[in-house]
Amino acid sequence: MRITNKIMQRNNLSNINTNKVYQDKLSTQMSTQKKVNRPSDDPVVSIRALRLRSNVTEVTQYYSKNIPDAESWLDVTEDALKNLTEIITSMIRQSTKGSNGDLKAEDRQIILEQLKALGDEVYSTGDADYAGRYVFTGYRTDTSLSFDKEYNTEYNITEQLGNSSITKLTKVNTGKLLDITAANYKDAGFDKISEQDVKATEVYRIQLSYNDCKKNGTPSISFQEKQADGSYQEVTWPDQNTHQPVIEEISSTADPYSKVAGNPDAIVYVPETGELLLGENRYKTLMDCKDDPATSGKNEGEIQVTYQKNHWVKGDLRPEHYFRCDATVDGKTIKYNEKYTQDDEDRQVIEYDVGFNQTIRVNSTADECFQHGIGRTVDDLVQAMQDVLDLETVKTKIEGLQENATGGDADILKKQMEAVEKALTLSKDKCQKLFESSITTFQGYLDDANLCITNCGTRSSKLELIENRMKSQKTTFETLKSENEDIDVTETAINLKSAEMTYEAALMATGKVMQTTLLNFI
Repeated sequence: MRITNKIMQRNNLSNINTNKVYQDKLSTQMSTQKKVNRPSDDPVVSIRALRLRSNVTEVTQYYSKNIPDAESWLDVTEDALKNLTEIITSMIRQSTKGSNGDLKAEDRQIILEQLKALGDEVYSTGDADYAGRYVFTGYRTDTSLSFDKEYNTEYNITEQLGNSSITKLTKVNTGKLLDITAANYKDAGFDKISEQDVKATEVYRIQLSYNDCKKNGTPSISFQEKQADGSYQEVTWPDQNTHQPVIEEISSTADPYSKVAGNPDAIVYVPETGELLLGENRYKTLMDCKDDPATSGKNEGEIQVTYQKNHWVKGDLRPEHYFRCDATVDGKTIKYNEKYTQDDEDRQVIEYDVGFNQTIRVNSTADECFQHGIGRTVDDLVQAMQDVLDLETVKTKIEGLQENATGGDADILKKQMEAVEKALTLSKDKCQKLFESSITTFQGYLDDANLCITNCGTRSSKLELIENRMKSQKTTFETLKSENEDIDVTETAINLKSAEMTYEAALMATGKVMQTTLLNFI
């Protein structure tokens, strides 16, 4: 093949361009610190880069955002639960003090004020929030646990209870004793008061989660008996016609307790106190298996009570966080938790994605730790203590009147004093027993709160392990990504310098070829 100068010139120019392209590639790599700048540079590296970048992005999301967010949520939850345990522990201390039968009036007053303060504080702790989201309210993170002001919204609440919710209540009937004053103690209705008028009545009670319920809104009550297959079937009541009991609504001022004690078939609803009072026969119907006498008194069942409440004050717990209920707002009905009484698993659990195909629960729901029973127990203790204080006040009044009384007045005051002392003895005994039992009750709530703290700590420990693993994976993926994409700066600099020298040598060689042509030899 004949090689001409023209061919040599074209070849040299082509080689110079090739060298220049290579030099440009190395120069671009040096400036970007990357091996490839477009997929066509190296398809294999490009595909691997996309996968590794996706992995790094995911791990970074988990490690830098999701996990810290979950940790903060758990920390806020744990702090609130620790405050709750401190409050309940203080309630136990006050109950221990209150169980002393030899307390003075001023000591009782101190315990009363302490219990009221603790009762006001216990649910305020449940309104803890993280970044504007309430941590104990399930999916409704924009809704506080308790009402922040007075509302007049009607709720229709279905409360699900167990047999253990039926307790025996002692009520001391003091009649008109508490109304005795220096001006009326001789008036008709007061002058005949004697210790025979003071009685202690025992009734069975279902205490609902709320007091101050809607008047003229008599609730419905049903009982589900547990079947052999684990399901529940509603039990009919032994009423001849309707198979449903008649629930009578009676105000707390009309002595509903004596009415129930005198009628074993009665069920009385007291809306002011949120109590269902059961006669002896009604209690047995709920507690016993009618169809199988051999298992009488051993029945496992659930009691459902549906009632209405239309007035709420600051601090009342919102029922939508606890029960199946519906609310009427501006003429519209909003339904909440329709499956709560059917499927116990249908709870509002919040989980965070903290790893590849891995989630962790971060929330504790209010019904696990902030139960209504805490406040309702405090209400009972406060009322029992207040009854004793009121009777002690009346006793002091009568003692003052006896100092100057003579004749018939002295006889009237003596009988009234005997009645007060009997009522005071019964009330103190009731108060002492109530405080003693409340120690065990509060200890149960404290155990629930400690269990929530334990669960929270377990989740935090698990999250810490995941965080360490995510940190390791983040380092690994970033290293792989760097090895796949990033250049070796030293090697690339040497190659670039070599390319520059090659380019200069090519220019010199081409310059010599260009100077020589056929004309130089003619």
